Amino acid sequence: MADDIHVRLCLQEIVKLDLEAKAIIQDIRQEANTMEKLDDFNAKGRQKISDLRVKIADLERLGLEQESSVDKDEILMNGESLRQKLSRTVSSLRQACLITKLEIDKLAKEQLLNGVSTFRRRNQGNKETLVKTSSNITESLMGLNQLMAEQVKQSELNVTTLVSSSEVVSDTQDEFHTMGGHIQHSQRLLTKYGRREFTDRLLILLALIFFFATVLYIIKKRLWPV
Repeated sequence: MADDIHVRLCLQEIVKLDLEAKAIIQDIRQEANTMEKLDDFNAKGRQKISDLRVKIADLERLGLEQESSVDKDEILMNGESLRQKLSRTVSSLRQACLITKLEIDKLAKEQLLNGVSTFRRRNQGNKETLVKTSSNITESLMGLNQLMAEQVKQSELNVTTLVSSSEVVSDTQDEFHTMGGHIQHSQRLLTKYGRREFTDRLLILLALIFFFATVLYIIKKRLWPV
């Protein structure tokens, strides 16, 4: 080997970078237990390999600059050997990343399955209570629906009665001009009752919405307790 300070320094830098790349590969196998760490180590390893390629190219350039053909051939052969070694390092890095990624994925799946199993066991313990609660809710809804049906039926009957009374008053209006004030009073009653009926229905609707919201809140609390 030629006694060239630049060649020696270049070789020393190549050896250093090679050792650092191998250390990163070892870190991947031992410490990369998350995808974030794996990506970080992989990026560092790729950078070391890129630096190694540059240094090997520098070594080959220095070899071509040698005046002695013997020194030139020796340096170039050494460069070719280093390139083959670098190729094996690249393969080792890829293999370590692949194996580690598979292990991380496997661990994530196991954790997910354990979480689902725990959730199922907890829900199974509350199944009987949940069924009883659902039964009570169903009975309450049936009772509320029946009450609303009765209220609507009664309102329709009242409206029918008032409409009939209004028609009778209208038909005899010409004969009882003196009763005009009473007819106007009856019309005001109709208007007032119509507003009262709308208010009753609105209150029933709001009560129904509040009831369903309460039911959903109870179910949510039992299925996903904090």
